[in-house]
Amino acid sequence: MTSRPDLPIAFEALPNPRGGSVRLAEMALTDALHAFQRQGETALAMKRAISALHSAGWLPAQRFAEALALVMPLGEEAEPTRARITEALLAFGEAVERRNLRELSCSTVLFDHYRGLHALLAMHTRIAPVSYDDLALAGRAIAPATLSGIAPDRLARVRAHYEEALLKLLRAPANESAEIYVRLDECLGELGGADPYDFWRLALNTVWALRERAERRDDDRSAAQSADHADAKRLYARFNLVLADQAHASMYAPRSLVRATLALLWRDFALYGARPEDTERVDVLRDYGLTVAWHVASDSASEAAWEQGAVQAGEEGARDTATRDLGVLRVNAAAYEDFLQSAEASIDTLVERGTQASETGTVDANAALNAANAAHRLGAASCALGLGHVALLADTLGLAWRRVAYHGEGQTSVNDRGLDASVPERAAQMLRSMLHQAAAGIAPSEGRASIAALTAMIERPTALTR
Repeated sequence: MTSRPDLPIAFEALPNPRGGSVRLAEMALTDALHAFQRQGETALAMKRAISALHSAGWLPAQRFAEALALVMPLGEEAEPTRARITEALLAFGEAVERRNLRELSCSTVLFDHYRGLHALLAMHTRIAPVSYDDLALAGRAIAPATLSGIAPDRLARVRAHYEEALLKLLRAPANESAEIYVRLDECLGELGGADPYDFWRLALNTVWALRERAERRDDDRSAAQSADHADAKRLYARFNLVLADQAHASMYAPRSLVRATLALLWRDFALYGARPEDTERVDVLRDYGLTVAWHVASDSASEAAWEQGAVQAGEEGARDTATRDLGVLRVNAAAYEDFLQSAEASIDTLVERGTQASETGTVDANAALNAANAAHRLGAASCALGLGHVALLADTLGLAWRRVAYHGEGQTSVNDRGLDASVPERAAQMLRSMLHQAAAGIAPSEGRASIAALTAMIERPTALTR
């Protein structure tokens, strides 16, 4: 992508110089920008970019590129429309060059552009509104979030207290909301159940994370602080609707709200990393198949060090010029060798656990959690290298094993629970095959059938006792 020195480049996550680059997509986006600026044909260039991003498994980036391809023909209209499209294309191209898959998924800057592109489309055709999770969780399975059974009288009392506090929150300025937040959280805490996938566990950790992030921001970040508080307020308001569902004996929270809540919890941790005190939030994310890095950029001092680290990493990446090609993905040779060594142990653990469960017909919860953790380690390493298809399958496999582990005690028959351990076992074999392809210098296959089978297993509601 041709840089514009007159435009500041806003990025929200560390560039990843040791990660794989999709040069075909970068060049195609550059060609599309030049063609768009001279009002030429952009369709072929965008088609090349979309195809390359799909081949690499960069699904959120592919989705953004598809929106651009739909909107760019509208660039012949008024100058403000052209300017908006140009800005979106520039921001997207710069993000693709930074090779950080978590940024491409969770960047608020990119999502603002994505929403703007859809607004342009909405002026010409009927199109569904977009939400943040459309990019952040593209292609990911979502475990059902449960609502535990609560005595009607107790639920009615909690709901009345919650609605009273919520009304005060919606009327109060942000600097006078602390006590109201405490009251709301106490109400939500009374609703939680023992299931790790209880919706109120996810809900509480998300609003806590949003408020903690707002409190850590410097005074010169007032706009960002307001955005975090606004997100928290919107969630508290939507949670009231879930309370109404729970009062009518609903056993699961709405899937759309689970996705929206989970994406907001993941957002800042994916972009800026997690601190040791964020362990509880990170555990929730892992239970939903999402991983983060452990580093900090939460104030001016740490952010300066963070950006300096990005510069140093870029210089080191530029010095290490040896590369390997895996289909459309060009990877740093040293990073590639490191990945293969670390991946071998993880995949052996996954296959061993799956084979054991298949042979005995039972799954030990601790063994299943060990398999899940191995999958998450492999997913994080694949994400760092840029192997999008491998990362998505590994994350989904980790989520599947967590579902198996959490819905049984001790030696539990997986068939009795409708959670067939042969599904993750077969997926682990597919994942091993993809790693063998990568080791042989071949682009890993998509693993689409394995992801579909795992998704069906993960999203199947389990039997609940009320």
